[in-house]
Amino acid sequence: MNKIIAIPLENGILCEHFGHCEAFAIVNVVDGVITSIVEKTPPEHVPGLYPRWVAEFGVTDVIAGGMGQKAIELFNQQQINAFVGAPKTDAKTLVNEFIAGTLRLDANYCNHEGHHG
Repeated sequence: MNKIIAIPLENGILCEHFGHCEAFAIVNVVDGVITSIVEKTPPEHVPGLYPRWVAEFGVTDVIAGGMGQKAIELFNQQQINAFVGAPKTDAKTLVNEFIAGTLRLDANYCNHEGHHG
């Protein structure tokens, strides 16, 4: 399994809402093993920008907490799979669980109508 996985972070752990994150972990996985984790500071958030921005790093998958349906569609248009509802933990743990097939996802679709907890 060779993948490049993007994870939105806040204070070193998964950010509940990817549009409000302070960094993205870009995690390279080669033959099912993490080979590098690099944090990238995203540009100022503009709706629709992040899917194109992470695609520039060759990202194949994004693991997120909350994300709206439109954002998921924009990632899919960039040939990026979006996995939503991941638990708040660090990027290495999330990716290792993803690789092992044990990552628990509780769909957390954000519709921007309510407050984020």
